[in-house]
Amino acid sequence: MDAADCPTRTGRRFQLSLLLAGLVLVQVWITASAAAADYVPIAASMFSSVMANDAAINTNVGLTQVAAFSIRQTPVTNGEYLAFAKRHRTWLRDKVPRVFADRGYLARWSTATTLGEDAGPNQPVTNVSWFAAQAFCESENARLPTWLEWELVAAADAQVKDARADPAWRAGILKWYSQSSAGALPNVGGPTNAYGVRNMHGLIWEWVDDFNALLVSSDSRKQGDPDKLQFCGAGAISLKDRDNYAVLMRIALLSSLSAIDSTRNLGFRCVRPLANTTFTEASK
Repeated sequence: MDAADCPTRTGRRFQLSLLLAGLVLVQVWITASAAAADYVPIAASMFSSVMANDAAINTNVGLTQVAAFSIRQTPVTNGEYLAFAKRHRTWLRDKVPRVFADRGYLARWSTATTLGEDAGPNQPVTNVSWFAAQAFCESENARLPTWLEWELVAAADAQVKDARADPAWRAGILKWYSQSSAGALPNVGGPTNAYGVRNMHGLIWEWVDDFNALLVSSDSRKQGDPDKLQFCGAGAISLKDRDNYAVLMRIALLSSLSAIDSTRNLGFRCVRPLANTTFTEASK
């Protein structure tokens, strides 16, 4: 080997080392980004939805099939959303097009890029439109949950996966509904429900993907509307459990919204599909 080759080969080795180090850093960054939010797996199941969606119900058992998915353990926070908006500047408060968000968008924040006293980094982000929430979820390879997915997880209390018939469960949610949302919100976190998910109730209301397809009038159904859950119609006619006011109030609110709307108590969390699509019996 010629001595003159040594510096060249050494330089190549050094360049290769830098390249490998760069690849490692990229991999670490990707892994860290993917792991930034904790997602809880939810097994595929048969679920008794409050919505009487004829197309989705298995008439043999009166249950709705819900495929497996994973859901964010907590709602998206101000800190997480601020980092997203800085990366995707279209979603900053002073840059978002009005076709994607109304004038109340991120109103709790002090400025377009600072949170302030009324919006701590670990508090749930609110005043976000459906378009904005969907864009955030897409940024972490996710989407907004459907109503059925959200309802399935939200039906649980700390002990059982379906507590909707429990008067104490209903009373606790209705009590929270009566509280003012004018002040600063608590941080996300707290105890988990039976699925291992936090803050499904008692903190904020949450967007779902099909928010405007939850109530329909009898006229709409008789006219052969292909989307039998499309838009808000004659009250709770589509509900199977019409005594469950805790659920009815949430459906009524979501059905009244437009995709550009934002309110002080409305935030979101994201879901991802899972490969497991084997359906199990509804959990008690």
